[in-house]
Amino acid sequence: MNTENIKTLGELKKAGYQSRNIKDELRNNLRDKIKKGEKVFEGVWGFENTVIPELERAILSRHNINLLGLRGQAKTRLARLMVNLLDEYIPVVKGSEINDDPLQPISRYAKELIAEKGDDTPITWLHRSERFYEKLATPDVTVADLIGDIDPIKAASLRLSYADDRVIHFGMIPRANRCIFVINELPDLQARIQVALFNILQEGDIQIRGFKVRLNLDIQFVFTANPEDYTNRGSIVTPLKDRIGSQILTHYPETVEIARTITEQEANRDGRQSDTIYVPGLARDLLEQIGFEARNSDFVDYKSGVSARMSITAFENLLSTAERRALRGGEEKTTVRLADFMGIIPAITGKVELVYEGEQEGAAAVAEHLIGSAVKTIFADYFPKLEKLEKKDGSSPYQELIDWFFNESGLEMEDDITDAAYRKLLDSIIPLRQLIQKYQPDTQKEDLYFIKEFILWGLAENNKLSKDRFSEGYQFKDIYGSYISKL
Repeated sequence: MNTENIKTLGELKKAGYQSRNIKDELRNNLRDKIKKGEKVFEGVWGFENTVIPELERAILSRHNINLLGLRGQAKTRLARLMVNLLDEYIPVVKGSEINDDPLQPISRYAKELIAEKGDDTPITWLHRSERFYEKLATPDVTVADLIGDIDPIKAASLRLSYADDRVIHFGMIPRANRCIFVINELPDLQARIQVALFNILQEGDIQIRGFKVRLNLDIQFVFTANPEDYTNRGSIVTPLKDRIGSQILTHYPETVEIARTITEQEANRDGRQSDTIYVPGLARDLLEQIGFEARNSDFVDYKSGVSARMSITAFENLLSTAERRALRGGEEKTTVRLADFMGIIPAITGKVELVYEGEQEGAAAVAEHLIGSAVKTIFADYFPKLEKLEKKDGSSPYQELIDWFFNESGLEMEDDITDAAYRKLLDSIIPLRQLIQKYQPDTQKEDLYFIKEFILWGLAENNKLSKDRFSEGYQFKDIYGSYISKL
């Protein structure tokens, strides 16, 4: 339909426009996309066989929806992407506060205007991008904010009695008529405010300061919430839950590969970082594994969850750490090192809630522990597991490397050494090259030095080498060498 040529109610009727409510609109457009095999929720990963089918079923059922999950599980993103299922444009009575449908007006203003002008009633067209309203539930939200209140200024300026319904100032929900309305963190909404939503969800009418205003509002509600066993701020009152058609559980990425895809999509990178900083695939996997370790850590409150935003901001910090090092060393290009992971600690400490034991350890110490746990987990995927090699009749494939550290009295690696010095230092450890040739022969040239450093960290996390932090870097030593030398 060519909306540019339709500017009055009469022209809209001649064009054969037919009204439909928003839930039918979403349903019919979703049906078309499914038939065509089109992807509905672009940019959302890991939900293809879990959350998205349930969400599509809820839309097809014309339900209001509650997305229940821990923080950083793309709940709000899913709600925002529902806008793509709306018609591109819908007609609205010009000047209407609540997006009145010209063929089915509900406000006093629109009804009076149509009664006065008939087919000459002016209309405007509302794009789907303007049909999304969002409100973060906070304890200070009032009924007036959401539904409306009497406006004394309007009453005075129009010289109207408070008994006249024209003095009503509509809140966010009536103004979101024919739109998607999202209330984030629903349990944070006070119980008495949640009660005010009962009639809107079930009967569609609203009451304001004694006015019984029968408005057949046409709204697709989407709520988001953390699981009630976590939130200590409140809960969703039972009658309100009863009025929400579908409750859909979201979840974190189930694999490192999915988590990587999300991080690479969402990370805010300067183009110069992409051009000058190389990130080995192993480094990306290690970064994501930190999130998985945090979700299973005894130091982290699992009820709080660990947001996917942690990996995103950690990745940004990782790039910035490598960039800063390169700038200080006067180098045009560089490769991420494992020591650069110390630069992501601020991104971790701000994103995890610690239990009592974690608080006792300290946030920074817990972050370092998570990095170490991630190294240990991924090390077992690349090289032989150390615990299976402690046999009297067999020699460890790492023995030659451990002997090297015993004989050389260790190695110091500063954080900001140049790339040339970094490579020379790792090349001096001959057994590293032999291990990679035997167990990871397909390692790309660009990834070679990161995986060499990774072996050192992996052996340290498995208590085969000692790794000590000093002010400007790390020292790797044979775990027993220093003790024996003192005897």
